[in-house]
Amino acid sequence: MKTSARISIAVFVLFAASTSHTARAQAAAKATGAEASLVERGRYLVEDVVQCARCHTPNNQAGEAGHAKWLMGGPLQIQPTYPVSDWAVIVPRIARRPPGTDNDFIRLMTTGITRTGAPPRPPMLRPHMTRADAEAILAYLKTL
Repeated sequence: MKTSARISIAVFVLFAASTSHTARAQAAAKATGAEASLVERGRYLVEDVVQCARCHTPNNQAGEAGHAKWLMGGPLQIQPTYPVSDWAVIVPRIARRPPGTDNDFIRLMTTGITRTGAPPRPPMLRPHMTRADAEAILAYLKTL
């Protein structure tokens, strides 16, 4: 085989590999952008709409929710104004990895049924979110 033919083949292979790598990098960037968008949607839902921190973040001595224990659960610091049976005393940590499996969490957020098959204890309301919103919340919580 002539040297010029070998060089041509080598250039073609390098070009193909480079193009393939560029395409993969662009796809990864799009996925990262989509993932970032999903996480941002989850952040918005958790912090601005549902306001999970009101119960799932312990307050400091000044009564403020700090980011040091953001969504780390603990003793519930609100009390009902009248007796409520089965009122939750401890709330779970939801930052990083909510209790149960991802499917358990999605089921809770979409149907209002916990992994035990019961509705959540008060004051937690029975959520009925879309699957997309539940997945966005889960994606955000996993980033914490």
